[in-house]
Amino acid sequence: MTPQARRRTHQTHEAPQSHGARRAGRTARLPLRLRPRPVPWEAQRPTWREARPARLADAVKAALARPSGNWFVLGPSDGIGAHRAVGRTVAGVEVVAWRDQAGRLLAGPGACPHLGAPLDRGPVHCGILRCRWHGLALDGAPFAGWNPFPAHDDGLLAWVRLDAAGGEEPLPEPVLPVRPRPAGSVTAVHTVTGGCDPEDVIANRLDPWHGAWFHPYSFVDLTVVDTPSEDGARHADGIAVEVSFKVAGRAVVPVTALFTAPEPRTVVMHIVAGEGQGSVVETHATPLGPDDRGRPRTAVTEAVLATSRRPGFALARAAAPALRPLMRAASRRLWRDDLAYAERRWELRSSGRFPG
Repeated sequence: MTPQARRRTHQTHEAPQSHGARRAGRTARLPLRLRPRPVPWEAQRPTWREARPARLADAVKAALARPSGNWFVLGPSDGIGAHRAVGRTVAGVEVVAWRDQAGRLLAGPGACPHLGAPLDRGPVHCGILRCRWHGLALDGAPFAGWNPFPAHDDGLLAWVRLDAAGGEEPLPEPVLPVRPRPAGSVTAVHTVTGGCDPEDVIANRLDPWHGAWFHPYSFVDLTVVDTPSEDGARHADGIAVEVSFKVAGRAVVPVTALFTAPEPRTVVMHIVAGEGQGSVVETHATPLGPDDRGRPRTAVTEAVLATSRRPGFALARAAAPALRPLMRAASRRLWRDDLAYAERRWELRSSGRFPG
């Protein structure tokens, strides 16, 4: 049989593709879907039976029992530059961070060992932090009772290890989730502060059942498909959720997301199926210290690493500077509500009125 005949034979065994099938194929390649009949907020399926207080408490307890190695998130990596130091109180410890001449992250106590001046007010030149009070210079090495803290830069977030505050067995590096490469993703980091403990933030993130009820502007058609077992043991892979992200009107993007808690102050949402598969949203809760009324304060750092297998995603990476403000605005809107809940949870816990 000639090659031409073989091609003709192959063509006769192929079913002709209808216009409708071709259109369906194109639609399947698009990330957006149209909800046929939007359900009013008050008519959606209640989730309170599944979100049992004991089940949520067990999930939080399991997360808090995991080791952190005494590592705490300081903030975004790009927030610590080459020419000025950054200061933050973490777990009641005053911390200063800066970069040496090679760009390596350095951290240590925030008080000058000479007379206690705030080191974060000092300039950095060629990797040397100089106190503005009397000019004492620090290069990150121990000096006159000033001892550096271990620091780590994962390419997106800056971390500091505080062994006295953490009280755990130290680890050489933070417990990091699997994430796409920041260089191949569109990333955004947003930080807010609330009057609660890290536990209250973690509890909020480990309750996916509230998503479509509490955030109807962002989530619809939410179903938890993988939950902790009845005895409180968590599934090895976390909690899986099928949910649609609202875009506009009836347009949504359906995905399957997996929530895990790799360490006691972090909850991670991985997109495991659907548009943006491989994307990650990390929520890190960093205790700061009490406010002037004695309430705990926690910094919530949300890091988004968005990726896609679509060829056009290169355009999104090129437009990342314009997209980041939009991503931070979406995070700010969600955490405006979620922090209010976390603060409410702390208030009820601290007064002995929390249910369960």
